[in-house]
Amino acid sequence: MVKTSRRKICVITGTRAEYGLLYWLMREIQTAPDLELQIVVTGMHLSPEFGLTWKQIVDDGFAINHKVEMLLSSDTSKGITKSMGVALIGFADVFEDLNPDIIVLLGDRYEIFSAASAAMIARIPIAHIHGGESTEGVIDEAMRHSITKMAHLHFTATEVYRERVIQLGEQPDNVYNVGAPGIENIKKLELFDRKSFEQAIDFKLGKHNLLITYHPVTFETFTAEEQFRSLLEVLDELEETHLIFTKPNADPDGRIIIQLIDEFVAKKPGERVAFISLGQMRYLSAMKFVNGVVGNSSSGIIEAPSFHVGTINIGDRQTGRLKCESIIDCEPESESIRKAIKTLFSDSFQESLPKLRNPYGDGGSTEKMIKILKEKNITRILKKKFYNIG
Repeated sequence: MVKTSRRKICVITGTRAEYGLLYWLMREIQTAPDLELQIVVTGMHLSPEFGLTWKQIVDDGFAINHKVEMLLSSDTSKGITKSMGVALIGFADVFEDLNPDIIVLLGDRYEIFSAASAAMIARIPIAHIHGGESTEGVIDEAMRHSITKMAHLHFTATEVYRERVIQLGEQPDNVYNVGAPGIENIKKLELFDRKSFEQAIDFKLGKHNLLITYHPVTFETFTAEEQFRSLLEVLDELEETHLIFTKPNADPDGRIIIQLIDEFVAKKPGERVAFISLGQMRYLSAMKFVNGVVGNSSSGIIEAPSFHVGTINIGDRQTGRLKCESIIDCEPESESIRKAIKTLFSDSFQESLPKLRNPYGDGGSTEKMIKILKEKNITRILKKKFYNIG
């Protein structure tokens, strides 16, 4: 197939959260006269159970070039492994059809790992966002570093992570600290005011409010229910506190957590609400108005500090990530969570929050990434040479 004069950039997305982080980059690629945007959606975007969020991409004015169907009817290890195989077959066909110049991948999920594997075999350069990070409690840790070794351009969120990618043997000239894309959303989106936010989620905020996102810890087996029940036990004790839940991704044992959320919310619907997907606008707006973020999501580590909001980070899922002083780590058991919530609501902790600076940057990542995607010479980039430190 003959290459066009415009460089074809293929962006792959499999989840609502990941798409939110890629939005501004996709928009800039779409409007750049010397770039051609290709979009491939897969994973949770195509699942009715998780809200068919591919429709949001279309509503935002993007054209989807291909959908790669995966088997998401099971959240067992066996089911997810089969999903990866189905995805690998799908991406092989897609890449042959689209023939992109560069593939853009973000993060560490298994559908992204499948896309990277297919791109590597197809000899297509990969630009990887959010490499070099460490999340020791989840399978994503190994996925992320594996994608790094298959990738050719690296856009990291901090200098610490840039150095870690280089430590993995990547050439320094191909590793760029651009900051976290999620910070750009906070800077660019015109978020809801309080009244508009309440209307958007059809829920009244209370005197105190918490935003809760909890995912299974994928390196542990049969712990999701026990650990999440410990969290719910403590949340049930809170007075004058309204709770906004976002449901977990399609990870092993994710459906157990979803069932527990639904049962918990149903007991006090005026004080509790749950969403399959809030979307970036409503999710980031929620951070503006809550007293804290609770759970084990990376958003509590990366985005929440920019709102000067405290985060209770439960368990090992985010162990190893660079953390601001606004993060309160605790064990996934009732007494530890109870103590963390007490700290979160304390006057001394709340008074410290406005002074803190987010280590993941101040925005501007899209401009940096676009410049590299446009100008980087990729003629010989596929032949990687291992970089030895020292």
